[in-house]
Amino acid sequence: MEPPEPRPPVASHECDAAAAIARRIADNVSRAVQVTPETLTHVLVAMLAEGHVLVEDYPGVGKTALARAIARSIDCQFARIQCTSDLLPADVVGANVYDQREQRFEFRPGPVFANVVLVDEINRASPKTQSGLLECMQERRVTVDVHTHELARPFLVLATQNPIEYEGTYPLPEAQVDRFMVRISLGYPAPEAEAGMLADHEAGDRVLGLGPVVSAGEVLAAQDTAARVRASEPLRDYIVKLLWRTREDPRVDLGASPRAGLMLLRAAKANAMIHGRDHTLPDDVQALAEPVLAHRLVLAPEAARAAAGDVVADAISAVRAL
Repeated sequence: MEPPEPRPPVASHECDAAAAIARRIADNVSRAVQVTPETLTHVLVAMLAEGHVLVEDYPGVGKTALARAIARSIDCQFARIQCTSDLLPADVVGANVYDQREQRFEFRPGPVFANVVLVDEINRASPKTQSGLLECMQERRVTVDVHTHELARPFLVLATQNPIEYEGTYPLPEAQVDRFMVRISLGYPAPEAEAGMLADHEAGDRVLGLGPVVSAGEVLAAQDTAARVRASEPLRDYIVKLLWRTREDPRVDLGASPRAGLMLLRAAKANAMIHGRDHTLPDDVQALAEPVLAHRLVLAPEAARAAAGDVVADAISAVRAL
C-alpha cells in the first residue's frame, strides 16, 4: 500500500479564514454563556484539532449551555447523554432492531451519532459503557454486530465530571482519560458578570436565541487547515523534552504518554491557526501544556499535596524553548 500523498502547506489566507471562523464562534457563544476567553479558546482548539473535552466543575456553571451554544453556532446536531449506573453501551452507540414489516434487522443509531455530544457525569456510567465511548472518540466510528458505522463530522465530545461527588461513581481509567485532548474548568463567574447573567437569562434560555454563524463545512475546512499548520523539528523536540520532564519528575508515577505529545502538538497547531499564524511557536505549546497534559499525569502517593498542574508548570520552567 502506497503512503498517502503529502498535503499542501497551509497558506496565510487559509489561516486568516480559519481564525475568522473561530472568532465568529467565540463571539456567538459568549452572547449566551459566561465563560472566560481562555477557556473558550481551549474548547475551540480541541474542536478544530479534532479532539475532545473533559469538563470538571460543579453543577450549574453552564457546562450544558456551553455545549448547546457551540452546536447551535456551527449549525450542527446536539445530543446529551445523561450517565447513570444502568446506562448500557447500546443506549449510547445504538443497536440493531428487528423490523417485522421488512423482516430484517435495522440499525437505530444512538445519541453518539450527533456532531456535538455532551456526556453528562461520565463517571456515573459503568466501565463497560465508558469503554463503549473509546472507539467512538478515537476511531470516530461504531461497530455493532460486525458492521461499522461512520460517525458524523465534525464530531466533538464534551464529557463532564463533578469534582465533589464521588459516591457510587466509576473513576475514569487512564486509557479513557487519555482520549480527551483537554481538560477544562468553567469556574464561577465574577460577581458583576453573574449579576449581568441573571438579568440576561431571567426572560428565558438565551442559547435558544443563538443562530448559526458558520457551517459544518467551514468547521471541517478549518480542521484541515489546522492539521497543515507548520511545526518545526526544534518545536517537536521541545514537546518531547517536556514529556520526558514529566516522566522523570519524582512526584509522578505515570508521566505524559507519546499520545499526549501528539495531542499537544495538534492543539498547539490549532492555537497558532486561531491566532492567524501558519506556523507553531513555543508559546502555543506553553499555552496548551497544562490543559492537555495535567489530567494525563498520575501522581505518586507521597506527592498527594502536589498538583499535576504544578508538575507541568515546573517542566515548562525547566525546559528551554529553542
